[in-house]
Amino acid sequence: MIDLGISKLALIGAVALIVIGPERLPKVARTVGALVGRAQRYINDVKAEVSREVELEELRKMRTEFEEAARDVERTIHKEVSEQTQALNEALSGESHAEPGGGTGYVPSWDAAHKVRTGRKSWRVKQGARPLWFKRQQNVRMWAQSGAARVKRHRPAAGPGRSFFD
Repeated sequence: MIDLGISKLALIGAVALIVIGPERLPKVARTVGALVGRAQRYINDVKAEVSREVELEELRKMRTEFEEAARDVERTIHKEVSEQTQALNEALSGESHAEPGGGTGYVPSWDAAHKVRTGRKSWRVKQGARPLWFKRQQNVRMWAQSGAARVKRHRPAAGPGRSFFD
């Protein structure tokens, strides 16, 4: 770059003062300053754009590397699964040929005939298992009541000798 020291800037300022004149020098200086500022912003924008493009290219390269690694892992998994499936099929087919009845003789442990039922308790059994004092303490309803019966129960009582509708 150009090496501008204080002495060189003073010489340029003196020449500009003589050539341009003292009346127009401030306006020209503002214009030159604005142009230099625009040039710096443009250069900074170009630098930022170039750095973004470089980073984007690096990210694209990393993405392709990760995708390739994922494909390699997927291929390895599929290969192992197919090998294990083939070995299992060969083992099962070998057992079926060895048995005289033609069956495999293999009974899985999850077979329904061997499964012990652990069924859950019904709601009524659970409700009956609670003691009555606990139900009263917890305000558990003991019986169902219809809407009309509930209204009648909570309606204010009529005074002596007159009905509710008087």
